[in-house]
Amino acid sequence: MIADFLITFRETLEAALIVGIILAYLSKTKNTRYNNIVYTGIGAGLVASIIAAFLFTKVYGGFTGAAEEIFEGVAMLFGSFLITTVILWMMNQKNISHDLKEKVAKDIEHKNRTGLFLLTFISVLREGVETVIFLGAASFVNGTNRLLGGALGVAFAIFLGYLLFVASVRVDIKKFFNISSLLLILFAAGLAAHGVHELQEAHVLPTYIEHVWDINPPAPLADQGIYPPLHENGSVGSIAKGLFGYNGNPSLLEVLAYLVYIAVVFIIYKALNLPDHLHIRK
Repeated sequence: MIADFLITFRETLEAALIVGIILAYLSKTKNTRYNNIVYTGIGAGLVASIIAAFLFTKVYGGFTGAAEEIFEGVAMLFGSFLITTVILWMMNQKNISHDLKEKVAKDIEHKNRTGLFLLTFISVLREGVETVIFLGAASFVNGTNRLLGGALGVAFAIFLGYLLFVASVRVDIKKFFNISSLLLILFAAGLAAHGVHELQEAHVLPTYIEHVWDINPPAPLADQGIYPPLHENGSVGSIAKGLFGYNGNPSLLEVLAYLVYIAVVFIIYKALNLPDHLHIRK
């Protein structure tokens, strides 16, 4: 549930910020006659995102047995990669607002209604497709209360967007993005580890050591779906599993996947945030 909330909140907020910047610029430059084009782009992007979600579920429903495990494993690994790419890209973007305004200004100058429509449509569709992929990958890890978590994430992001662009409330949006980025990085690390687990289950990857450790408490009522709270399937453990990729009895490759992922992301992050003069050797 928490992972679904984070995903939909982050993606919806990104879309809301883009749309908000466009509409605010149109209002500031007294070009509100183009607002309907933006609204049409939003609607078309949402419809296309729903179609993408439908196609994803249809494709997933067509697999059984080992093929299903392979699909889940690949989807998790791809989801982890995509989440990481999006977060690192966003961290490296310093002039998104300026770039958006430049594009809108050019479209207005050339009376390019199609360009303005596509700018909005593609922005909403991109966030929608990312949400579909992320939620799809998350569902393979933990499928409890997903609808509630996703709905709350969307609602909170829309409310925050309203505060920013309509109520003109000053909100430290950078802090929101930094916290959500950190949590999503940990979530993506868990996805990578669980993706490796699924591929091991399908015998695509070797196991080597099946359980590096096993700290799951005994679950005598597991056949009835009842687990101790700290078990990975229990009330507390399942939350940690869905959010951070917690596993009470991971294999060696799962542990390595998690640790290597964290290390690689940290190295890339530090490289992207080096001062410009350090990137160039004289």
